[in-house]
Amino acid sequence: MKIVQFVTATAVALACGAAAAQDRTGWPESFTVGTASQGGTYFAYGSGWANLVAEELGLSGGGEVTGGPMQNMALVHTGDAAFGMTTMGPAAESLGGNNPIAPGLAMDNACAMFPMYQTPFSVTALSSSGITTIADIPDGAKIGFGPAGSTSDTYFPRMMETLGVNFERRNGGWTDLGGQLQDGLLDVIAFAAGVPVPAVSQLEVQTDVNIIEFTEEEQAAVMDAFPVSQFNIASDTYTTLEADARSVSMWNFSIANCDLPASFVEAVVDIVMSDNERMMTIHKAARSTVPENWDKNTVLMWHPGAAKWFRDNAGAEIPDDMVFGG
Repeated sequence: MKIVQFVTATAVALACGAAAAQDRTGWPESFTVGTASQGGTYFAYGSGWANLVAEELGLSGGGEVTGGPMQNMALVHTGDAAFGMTTMGPAAESLGGNNPIAPGLAMDNACAMFPMYQTPFSVTALSSSGITTIADIPDGAKIGFGPAGSTSDTYFPRMMETLGVNFERRNGGWTDLGGQLQDGLLDVIAFAAGVPVPAVSQLEVQTDVNIIEFTEEEQAAVMDAFPVSQFNIASDTYTTLEADARSVSMWNFSIANCDLPASFVEAVVDIVMSDNERMMTIHKAARSTVPENWDKNTVLMWHPGAAKWFRDNAGAEIPDDMVFGG
């Protein structure tokens, strides 16, 4: 059964304040945002904006733990979740019918809603391991790549292979993998998540860790082979860092089921994009959740309600053939 349920005229009439003046025809009375595992940035960021939107619009809504971008694309495509979050790589693979959840199915009913932030790829090990570079990772190392099907799990193993690392693959939620690293059950965790990653921040409090950057040569090799761009993790992101850490990153976008009412999606986008300071209180990664980053979506069709907001408020030159139903 789909999560999206439709509001009755009575429920609309009972809405209070300015929200009552909105035309809520066809709006859901509740919604879910597909995020990822607890301990990761998606869960903290997604649950935060879900709660904000629910409060502002007087609806019931919240974040849901999922397997990350691939599963979110599937949930939003089918309407089992109204909203979700994805990185551009898994979005492109899902549109092309290469989502492992439903191979061969083009998930083209998930539309772009608003830009979130860049996901840096970074490696963390215990200081006691002596691992300070990618080249230090021992042959056969046990590496945690995050939840199965996540952006990290989809791309980081391939990146490691490109860099000549031989490893044993492990999957799990970020909090669980952090515990395994601390207990000596893993040698390394390969994170792909908005920074600061809550699980890394927690590790820093409990033990000494090394946050490992790419060399210039490693960065160039990864950028040449994968849909990522150059990125530096700022030194003030973690207490462990003494200087910016060289990395690569992939853009994240929130997504909406393409069949949701345009007025509803436009209202959601307005809440998220109109007050960046408030979004920053949810997660520091939201520093990139600003209107001018609308152009970072080169993959997904835009939801008509989102396209309208960015055209009206950010001067976005979104072509009609990039708008769902346009």
